[in-house]
Amino acid sequence: MPGQRARREREAAARRRRAERAGHWERRFVTDDRTRFREEAEALRHQGFADEDIRIDMLCGRLTHPTTYVLSVFVADPGPDPDQGGGSGRA
Repeated sequence: MPGQRARREREAAARRRRAERAGHWERRFVTDDRTRFREEAEALRHQGFADEDIRIDMLCGRLTHPTTYVLSVFVADPGPDPDQGGGSGRA
């Protein structure tokens, strides 16, 4: 497929950048309505989240369960507080 190599390379670079930061994925939205899902994904982009920090999971349904869409965002862990100085605070 045209562009597949470039897409894989972009995704690998994004994974490497995320690996350099400490953080976790936080689930933001779950639905089985594809239209609502797309609206929420676009809203996250407008809130300033980069595409590489938005994870889209599609849990494929079967005959008895509908397809479920899950939106998660990467949340970086806060770094050490510079006011604390890294010590115990005791003199």
